[in-house]
Amino acid sequence: MTDHKRIRPFNTKTTYPEQKLDNDLCQSVVAKGTMVFVRGQVGQDLDSSESVAIGDAAGQTEKAMANIAMLLKEAGSRPEHICKITIYIVDPRYREAVYRVVGTWLKGVFPVSTGIIVSALARPEWLVEVDAIAVIPDDGK
Repeated sequence: MTDHKRIRPFNTKTTYPEQKLDNDLCQSVVAKGTMVFVRGQVGQDLDSSESVAIGDAAGQTEKAMANIAMLLKEAGSRPEHICKITIYIVDPRYREAVYRVVGTWLKGVFPVSTGIIVSALARPEWLVEVDAIAVIPDDGK
């Protein structure tokens, strides 16, 4: 094993039972105590695995960003320490609504960002997915 801290580990057997997968993953990884890599977040409650805001790209983005903020807090970081985000959208018409929500969460942060239009995400009801890379500040603030 490595010195990396793995936050909220899970196996895809329970997360995606209909897909017959068996992958050991986690929601975020703290690399050597300085960087946090957050798994792509969607409109899904992390505790219940229930999808939220069905049909609402902005609502799903709000939940994805709230999940990212929660996972960063669990890792000792915060959204203002995000360095890179990647946004996956299943329809280019959702871009403006999605980026408005992301913009409210990251106002004044100025991370680098990549946006990608994809044909689908892991579940058909998911319209947007956001992943993030952040640092853990030396002062813990």
